[in-house]
Amino acid sequence: MSGKSNIRKNIEALGIELDEDDMTKVTNRVIELGDKKEIITQDDLPYIISDVLKNNEKERKIKILSFAFLLTKGLRPTATVKVEIEGQEHEWTAPGDGQYHAFSKALYKIYSRLGKPTPTLVNYAVYIPPGGRTDALVQTVITWEFNGKTFKTRGLDADQTEAAVKATEKMLNMIEDL
Repeated sequence: MSGKSNIRKNIEALGIELDEDDMTKVTNRVIELGDKKEIITQDDLPYIISDVLKNNEKERKIKILSFAFLLTKGLRPTATVKVEIEGQEHEWTAPGDGQYHAFSKALYKIYSRLGKPTPTLVNYAVYIPPGGRTDALVQTVITWEFNGKTFKTRGLDADQTEAAVKATEKMLNMIEDL
């Protein structure tokens, strides 16, 4: 799917109505995602729209600047995370039972060293549009519990782990305001 008019036609074909501002945001996100994977299909659009409209963020106080994963047969996965918190960069590496687990352990170690609280992951769900393509967009929805409150964050990407990282970055910014 390429071209602004084609994106608009596909959204309208799904029976979804968006105002011009939201249409621009969705179109920009489709173009951004299209640059990362080969094909964006009409089946991907509801996930993209949900990601853009439900997770419309204000200025991020916490930014995940970079991350690297090492997955090698016979060895534990490892993640290195660099995050900006209150204008300061912090980096940590940790092993885990999977890539996202290693990422979380590295991130939580940074937070622990700074004396910052972290939420508990309550549920982790992955949604893939129908069609079974290997390059399908993935929506990761993570449910968190923090200070007696339960909330969800979503991430959308062609890569499942990166979708989870995006959902986690949204969580980090949400707990700053709680």
